[in-house]
Amino acid sequence: MISSDTRKVFSIAIPAALKHLVDILQIFIDMIMVGMVSISALAAVGMSMQFMMIINVLMTLYVVGGNALISRFIGQGRKRRASALLYSLSIFAALLSVFVTIGGYMGSEYIYAMMGADADVVEQGSLYFKIISLGMVVIFIDTLLYNALSAAGDTKNSLYIKLFSSAINAFLNYVFIFGHYGFDAMGIEGAAYATVISYCFNVFAYYMLLKKPHSKLNLIPIIRAKDLIRAWHVGWGAALDRGVSSISFLFFVAIIAAYGTVELAGYQVGLRIEGIAFMPGFGFAIAATALVGQSLGAKDKAKAYNMGIISGRIAYIFMGSVGLFLILFPEFLVGFFTKDVATIAVASYYLILVGLAQIPLAIMFVYSGALRGAGATKTTLKVNVISLWIFRVIPSYIAYKMGYGIIVIFIIMNVETLIKGIIYMYIYKKRVWLDIKI
Repeated sequence: MISSDTRKVFSIAIPAALKHLVDILQIFIDMIMVGMVSISALAAVGMSMQFMMIINVLMTLYVVGGNALISRFIGQGRKRRASALLYSLSIFAALLSVFVTIGGYMGSEYIYAMMGADADVVEQGSLYFKIISLGMVVIFIDTLLYNALSAAGDTKNSLYIKLFSSAINAFLNYVFIFGHYGFDAMGIEGAAYATVISYCFNVFAYYMLLKKPHSKLNLIPIIRAKDLIRAWHVGWGAALDRGVSSISFLFFVAIIAAYGTVELAGYQVGLRIEGIAFMPGFGFAIAATALVGQSLGAKDKAKAYNMGIISGRIAYIFMGSVGLFLILFPEFLVGFFTKDVATIAVASYYLILVGLAQIPLAIMFVYSGALRGAGATKTTLKVNVISLWIFRVIPSYIAYKMGYGIIVIFIIMNVETLIKGIIYMYIYKKRVWLDIKI
């Protein structure tokens, strides 16, 4: 018989995982439609996702700290305090987005040129990112509201909102990009307008949800500077972690790119497929973050610890099963993305190897999420920075210089994942993080 704690984990994790799937499908649909405009437009949108990785660092500053505090307040039965913090963070997110909007709008051409894009990609990218920049305020607030509700234990409503907004985005892509129902064909600009409008819908839907008295959170117009500072104190470590990890990832990709186009394409295809495999881990990490934080707020350390253990065990099963599928049917999966024989070979090797690493990856996802929920962001920062550079980036660079093939790079990546998973398991089971004050 399933325990009540296990049911709680599933009630948060499954909708979160499905929302992650919808996010991925929306990106796929966007890329397919934009790809019909031109190769330059497709490249421009793809590069914009790299810029958003950097912008996500800024959002992490208020999201992770907010999650940790909100979940604790909910665990303490202090919904009003959590709702006041959400209001304060919304104001902060809106103000922070203004600087990103100005920088993105004024510097879009320079950003694309700095990344080494061709002139036509710079032109298309500038048109796209200027519009996205003007909608940055709703992107920032949408990210905050989704994460805050997740921390409070509500991922179902976020899934419903995402389903509707993705349908709106796909429909508006069709209308604006290609010119239907009386609209002129706007190409890549149409894709940008569709994205911003779908985010506007998200924020409106969240606002209507938060107005309901029985919602997990509301918006209470009270600003407590002390709570904001507490959230930032937790958030800066997570933001620095995200920033360093993003830079490390770019270095790692650059090493793979040095092998050639086929190797890079195979890696990118494999990474996209693995992104779908991330779904269970992503969902159970969110569950661990929320339930660990809530349990600590209720001053029940034993339950906080067990919530992470339960989330981890279920994640092992799900991601282990996905890993087995990646190992057994790599060519079948890669065949949906490319018919190039050489690329299929590289991507298949990648999937077989990452399939073997899905269980340690599940450990990393869930236990790092649990630690962030407890506010231990400085710990996750140290682990991720040391692990990525000492066990992945530097060994990969050495292997490349010594003339080893791309398979060795993938093996190094897997070994680093295994080491990181072991480190997180060790830290989690020591339980020192249960005593962190935020």
